[in-house]
Order: sequence, then structure tokens, then C-alpha cells
Amino acid sequence: MDKSFEPSLIESKWYAEWEANGYFKPSGKGTPYTIMLPPPNVTGTLHMGHAFQHTIMDTLVRYHRMRGFDTLWQLGTDHAGIATEMVVTRQLNAEGKQRADFTRDAFIERVWEWKKQSGGTIGRQMRRMGVSGDWSREVFTMDPGPSQAVVETFVRLHQEGLIYRGQKLVNWDPVLKTAVSDLEVVSEEEDGSLWSIRYPLADGSGELVVATTRPETMLGDVAVAVHPEDERYAHLIGRMLALPLSDRQIPIIADEYVEKDFGTGCVKITPAHDFNDYAIGQRHNLPMINILTDDAAINDAAPAKYRGMDRYVARKAVLADLEAQELLVETKKHKLQVPRGDRTGQVIEPYLTWQWFVKMDTLAARGLAIVEEGKVRLVPENWINTYRHWMTNIQDWCISRQLTWGHQIPAWYTDDGNIIVAHDEAEAAKLAAEQGYTGALRRDADVLETWFSSALWSHSTLGWPDPRAQAERGFDRYLPTNVLVTGFDIIFFWVARMIMMTDHFTGEVPFKDVYFTGLIRDKDGQKMSKSKGNVLDPLDIIDGITLDELLAKRTQGLMQPKMAEKIDKATRKEFPEGIPSFGADALRFTFASLATHGRDIKFDLERAAGYKAFVNKLWNASRFVLMNLGEGPVHPVAPSTEAERWILTRLRDTLATVKEQLAVYRFDLAAQALYEFTWNEFCDWFLELSKPALNGTDETAIASTRYTLVHVLETLLRALHPLIPFVTEEIWQNVRPVLGIEGATIMLRPYPEADDIAGDATATAEIEWVKGVLTGVRRIRAEMNIAPGKVIPLLFADGDAADRARSAKFAAQLAFLGRVDSPTWVEGDEPAAAVAVVGGMRALIPLAGLIDVGAEKARLAKEIARVEGEIRKCEAKLGNANFVANAPAEVVAQERQRIADWTRQAEAMRDTAAKLGG
Repeated sequence: MDKSFEPSLIESKWYAEWEANGYFKPSGKGTPYTIMLPPPNVTGTLHMGHAFQHTIMDTLVRYHRMRGFDTLWQLGTDHAGIATEMVVTRQLNAEGKQRADFTRDAFIERVWEWKKQSGGTIGRQMRRMGVSGDWSREVFTMDPGPSQAVVETFVRLHQEGLIYRGQKLVNWDPVLKTAVSDLEVVSEEEDGSLWSIRYPLADGSGELVVATTRPETMLGDVAVAVHPEDERYAHLIGRMLALPLSDRQIPIIADEYVEKDFGTGCVKITPAHDFNDYAIGQRHNLPMINILTDDAAINDAAPAKYRGMDRYVARKAVLADLEAQELLVETKKHKLQVPRGDRTGQVIEPYLTWQWFVKMDTLAARGLAIVEEGKVRLVPENWINTYRHWMTNIQDWCISRQLTWGHQIPAWYTDDGNIIVAHDEAEAAKLAAEQGYTGALRRDADVLETWFSSALWSHSTLGWPDPRAQAERGFDRYLPTNVLVTGFDIIFFWVARMIMMTDHFTGEVPFKDVYFTGLIRDKDGQKMSKSKGNVLDPLDIIDGITLDELLAKRTQGLMQPKMAEKIDKATRKEFPEGIPSFGADALRFTFASLATHGRDIKFDLERAAGYKAFVNKLWNASRFVLMNLGEGPVHPVAPSTEAERWILTRLRDTLATVKEQLAVYRFDLAAQALYEFTWNEFCDWFLELSKPALNGTDETAIASTRYTLVHVLETLLRALHPLIPFVTEEIWQNVRPVLGIEGATIMLRPYPEADDIAGDATATAEIEWVKGVLTGVRRIRAEMNIAPGKVIPLLFADGDAADRARSAKFAAQLAFLGRVDSPTWVEGDEPAAAVAVVGGMRALIPLAGLIDVGAEKARLAKEIARVEGEIRKCEAKLGNANFVANAPAEVVAQERQRIADWTRQAEAMRDTAAKLGG
């Protein structure tokens, strides 16, 4: 092995080897274990959320593959209708062309060209993270198989009366000129205004005052609502108002939606431009007056003066006219939530338009029952409350989009307005003919939103609805899948819809578990965004990036100089030398260590640096092991020393913990257990504890220690492999021939089982005693600044027969590892000494000739004060009656034991201080 570990030299080498040899493909043997990759956008690049979730999925897949499961990790990408159409349109604009220059077919052909050339970026980046999914089965949502599933689903749901076309209010992006989902709308608080406006009674006998943040929408008002129990307006309910700036009259209605104590208690109702107003309009059978065009200009339904104006130009004109007519009462500054399209940044309009919808009530009832009955388990389980709330308040799902790229809706129109839904045009013509229509058919130009095809992901990727494809892709074998790993932010948009659709069409659940990850934020808990300049690119963390390159990336495309300057300054402060290379393994282990069951995850590069050190520690420890094995292969030898039996016991316990924690998706606790064993117990303690045997003359101890070293290392590499695959493969390839292990890769070796390792409680207790003594000696050395190589005396006092037996048994090891004289026991008068308490025994380092007595007295005083503080904390807890009554008995007992331990330490230190004259 090289002296130092260089990730860049091994990662690409091993990934290419794994993929070329087909190691990621299902074996076809054993119990199936299936994960469906949430398909990233084909336009996308790997971001921190992807890298985090892909690490979790890859850990699960590698872990189960090694345990003998028939693992299928189904990979794929989503066609991302809006994002892809925007990318290609911008590409055309850069060439001096416009979208309008292309027919539908010509534009779609251009998109396919782009996809062929640039659509695989995220796949290449996923390989850098070590994703061990079956690339040979990769699926694109516009491939023939998934496209067939989309058409079949649409046709069947329409036949069942669950898909219909209707005119409803939707989120509308006036730049893209399409409906968008709630997930594509970002609402943030912005500064705005609240305008109060007089609405005169039609008979001139009075007026009502209403307040609005969107005065231009009053051109589409159809009523003013008051609360039915508001005594101020009870006598006006049913009367008519003269709508300002218009020649229309509108009624005063009563509705409990109105908060009578908020503002004036009067609310203008514009059903075609507000979702709450739309619901009120439905309840009261009010007309729907849409006053906007698809690009948010005023249309012909408004008074002639305002027609053709942009919505914000019209706002100014409306306010000016209201003021001129003395109808504008007040203008106040107002904070409001403004919905903007995540792609265009433009304000989204509630817009009344014809769309296709899926009727959700019966589907949602079934989807809720599946989770409530435990057929699909949500992890963490508290997400069932969010799921239940949404499923019981669900609205019909708008599935159509006014785009070109995507699955075109399989519906055709006759000249007389009838709609024919069919699998293809030939079938549509046949159905029309059966109805007596023989004229031309016109296909619906809209496409289905991408969440529609994504909802079918678990079964469409396995060949549904084609029986031959299902047999080829293992539909019956791999469905239901085992777990979906995803963010909680798409629990409604994707998770719930997958459950409903898969159940409805296959009778199966799409997955048995859903593990919701938290959202990756920066080290301060802030959401990562380009505008904040705190976005981290996982590939930059893996490969490293210079400061200049990082600045160029973070400020690219920013139009505001002040924003670019702000980001530049913050970046220079945080990364004055850029970002060093951490390697994929260190990044993966960092993600695993952060994978708690919380909603938010703070990512700090300092933590990644710690895990880079961890990977290096493993590398160096492996080199030590290999360099101390002597010549030739190492053959199995039963452990002959307590240190060997101790490390094997700790290995067994660690493996049991890892298995237990991975079963409940506590990747953080599994990673912590592996980290502590690797760093503290194997690399720090066992390598040290092995040295007396390796440097001794007992051939049996030498042989057994050598075998245990390499055996534990090989086992540990397999245990760590799902988390850090690259470095473990590289080291394992060096270890494999020493043990005579057959097999080309660690990833196909069995995952180690705790039950295969024998434990030894006696040896563990004895080694813990040795560790306690050595830790105490080393602490005293450090605190008293005694040179590490200086041999010092060691005395023992108090203790029992077991302590005396251990001191004799491990005298040579203590002398070798602690650089002390062979320990002796003292009775009666004791010399002035530094003390370490080990259980009921004291370890003494005589101070004569070793230290500055004054400095040691000061140190003892400080340490005594610290220990007394710990005693007071414990006493305060035990003095709290509620704590003693409500805390678990073992916790109360632990606090009492702490008092006893701290008290013993304080007494020992006071005794030492007294001997020093303090």
C-alpha cells in the first residue's frame, strides 16, 4: 500500500471495474431487495440533497447485496417538462432562433438531440459518489415503456370516471404560460401595500370599505362578503353594491370564511383570481369572471380602458382612477407572502382555465387506509400525521400542462366538441366512428405534468402494463419494493400519488417503507441557495476547488453587482484557500453521520474534514497491520491473548449495533458505532495492545495476534464497505491474498454477522482495566508535561484481589505501553504522587524529581474544583423530587454512581494535594 491515501487515484479505477464486471446487477438469487431511485431531472446536476440521499440508498443496497439479497436498485431520470423546455428554448435563443420558429414535432426532435448530448450529466456525477445501481436497466420517463404506462393509466382512469376535463382555478405562470404545481411555487415574504377602497351601495345610501393587496383584481369582483353574525352588516346582506370603475353591480353576501374582527370585516370576492374566493364562489354559485390573458395582461372582460394593460400597469391605473373618484381610503405598507414561479421568478397568478384533473376522493381514501393499516410504514413515524392531514383535505389533481415536451394527453376532439380518449389516434377514430362521427379529429395539445408519470415509477419501470416486459424486468419478483428514500417535501406530490396509483393498478403497494430524509442546510442552518452564495457542490467537496474557481461558479449569472459582491466577500471569508479535496468516502461518511430522523441537517465542512482524517486513519492502520504480518500468508489461529479476545468481543458488539440501527434507518448511529470501533478501539487501542505480543518471544501469541489483526481488519473493511466503498475495496485487495480469500471484489463478500464471533466478557473486563490504567498514566504524563519516552515509576494502592491479580498478569504490557517501571503495590505511607482512579483502585505516579510541585498543586486545585462542580450537578438532579420520581430507575442509579465515582476521585486528589503540602 502507498504511504498516503489518495482518493483520486482509486475512486475512478474501482468504479469502472465494478460497473464493467456487472457487479451492480441483480443476482436473481435470494430474497429480493429493491429500491427505486427518485428520478432526478434530466436537466439536473448533482446537488447536496441528491448526494445525501444517494449515499443512504447506496449504503442500503450494498449492505443487502453483501447479506445475500437479490438487490435491484432501479435507476432513471425524469423528463422534467418545464425545466427541459426552458433549457432547449434558451439554447435556441442563443442561436438567434425562437420557439415559435419550430413545429411541435421539430421542437421535440430538438429536445431529444439535447437529451442525447447533455442529458447524462447527473448520471456521470452519481458514479462519482459510488452509486451501485444497475445502469443497464436505467429508465427515462419518456422511454417507450413508461410512455405506454402513462397512456394506459390515463385511458383507464378516464374510463372509470376518475379523470375529467374542467374549468378551475390553478397556479399559472404568465411567462411560461402554463399551469404549475404547488411545488413549483415559492412563496416568500415581501414588502407590499394594503389598499382600502370604498364600494358604494347601489342606491347611494352608504358604502362598505374593503382592503386588498391586488387592487387590479377588483375588475373581476363578483361580490363582497361579510360574516353572517356581524351585526354591523346584517341589514345589508342581499343588497347590491356599485362596483367601482365598472358599470356592474355586485351583491353583499354572508359567509363564515370572513373574519369579522379582522380589518373592516368586509372581503371582496374574485373567484377567478383567488383560491379562497373560488371556494366561496362555488358555495354561493357566483359567476367566475376572468380578467387576465395567459400572459397576465387585462382581457376584454374588464372595462375597455384597462384592456391590454400589463397587470401591474393596470394596478397603477386603477389606483389613480380610484383616487380621482375619492374612493381610495388608505394606503398602508404591508408584509405579504408573494408566490413566485421557481423557474421564472415571476409572480404566479391564480387563473381560471380549462385543465385535466384526476378525481382524488376515492383514491385518497384508499391511499390513507394503506398507510393507516401499516401496509406502508413511514419513517420517522410522525410523518403519518402530515400524510393523514393532506389525504383528508385533498383536492382534485390538475395533471395537464401547456407545454410541448412531455407525454401528450391521449385525448382527441371532434368538430362538434366531443372528447375521445384513446390509446392512439387510430383507436380514437374508431371510437368516434362508432358514435357516428367521421370528420377530422384534433388532438389535445397539452401534456401531462411530470408528477403523473412519476406516480407510476414503481411499476412502470418494472414493465407494467406489458406482460412480456413485466416478465423480462421482474415485475412479480421486485414489486413491492422495500424502501423509498426521499425528502419530506414531496410527501404529497410523489409519495402519496405513488401509493394511490400503484395500489389502484397493480393491487400492490409501491414500497413497504418510506424513509424521509431531512433537508441539507448550511452550517448555520440556512437553506442553501444561489442568491445566498452558500451552495456547496458535492463534486467540489470530492475533488476540491480553488478559490477563483469557486467564486466564478457562485457569481456566474448574477445580474445584480451588489449581490455578486456580497457573495464574493462571504466566500473569500469562509474559503480563503478554496475547498480542499475530501474524496467520495469522506463525504459519504459525513452524510451517514448526519442522517438523523430530524427535519433539517446542518452540513459543515469541518465535519467532513474529520471524516477525511478517519479514512486516513483506517488507511494507516491497515498499513501497520500489513507490515507486521511477517512473510507469507497468515493462517487462522485461535486468539491466545486477552487483547485479542477483547477486540473480537467489541467487534461482535459493534456489528450487532450496526445491524440493529440500519434496520431502523438510524444511519447516524450505525456510522457512530463503526467510527468509534475503528478509531478508538481498533486503531488506537488494539494496535497498541498488539505490540507487546508482536515484539515478544511467545510464538503462539505472535501468530495469533497477527491473525487477529488481519482478521479483524478484513471483517471491519466489510462492515465499513457500504458506507465507504472505495477505500475499503482498495485496502481489501491488499488484505485478501494474505488471508487466501477468493473473490474479485469486497462488495460481493458476505457482510459480517455478530453471531459468527465469540465474545469473552472476562477478557473484556481485564482489558478495560488495562485501558483505565494506561489512560490514567498518559493523562498524568500530559498534564505534568513528562516526556513520553521517559520511564517513570508506577504504584498501585487500595483495590481488591482482582486488581492485584491483573497488575501481575499485565505487568509486562503496562511497562511496555505505559513506559513505566514494573508496577508495585504500596501500603501505609505513600509518597507525594499524581493519582488516577481506576474503579476502586488508585494508580500513583510519584512526583519526586518529575514535576514542579507548585504547578501540580495548582493543577490539582483546578481539577478538584471541576470534580466538585460535577458532584453538585448530580446532587441537584437527585435533590429534584420530580426527577427521582419520573426518570427511569437506571438513570437515577447512574446519577448516584456518578456521585460515588466523582467523590472517590476528589478524595484521591485531596489526599495527593495534602501530601504536596496543599
